[in-house]
Amino acid sequence: MTEDRIKDKKLFLVGVGPGSSKYLTELARDVIRKSKYLIGYKYTLSIIRDLIIPQFHQVYEVTMKDQDQTYNQVFERMRESEYCTIPFTGDVNFSESEVVDRLLEIFGNDNVELVPGISSVQVAAAKAKIPLDKTTVISFHVTENIDDKKRELIRAIQDKKSVILVPRPWNNNPEKNFMQSEIALFLKKEGLDTSSLKVWVFEFLTAAEEKMFKGKLNELEGRDFSPMSVMVVDQVIRKTYLEFD
Repeated sequence: MTEDRIKDKKLFLVGVGPGSSKYLTELARDVIRKSKYLIGYKYTLSIIRDLIIPQFHQVYEVTMKDQDQTYNQVFERMRESEYCTIPFTGDVNFSESEVVDRLLEIFGNDNVELVPGISSVQVAAAKAKIPLDKTTVISFHVTENIDDKKRELIRAIQDKKSVILVPRPWNNNPEKNFMQSEIALFLKKEGLDTSSLKVWVFEFLTAAEEKMFKGKLNELEGRDFSPMSVMVVDQVIRKTYLEFD
């Protein structure tokens, strides 16, 4: 693909928050309004539905199976100086690197702009009152091998750190699932005392159907949670500025 072929076709990759349109930034709204083409998953497009103008926007709903074909088709259809926006649930810089890297290939690095958003990890941290600067954040929501991430999870818990993680749903191959139940069983198998670890699970954060579970890690065994969920292992040790010289 030559640089001439991709000149002046502007793509915005925009974080649109975890579910509620209230978590959309003004910058995200501005970018969406001026983009002729909008491409996204059904759930993500639902977050921005109030911004869609039928007479102006050309909207493409995609799935994992057809997304690459659609990205290329829209790229070919775009004229110079036209804008396209792809909204991402949460923050485009978290758990989306595989898609972002592919879009950089198609549109060209200089024609792609990333617009950060508010992630479910940030909202979960706020609800559980977990300081992110003292927390290990791990996303299992990837297609690559997750063995290294599993070891990172074990180390973080052994080091008495809190953990915020995004689990991995895999509908087509349950053996690749690493959801809350699998995580609890895995950590118990690795010798951790899961009955003493405090845990939160947030589903559909900020949306009307938001749910919260709070309990012990071993209580997650055999329980099903939505793919749209975030899990927190709470090992926070509170220290105020009065404890420091």
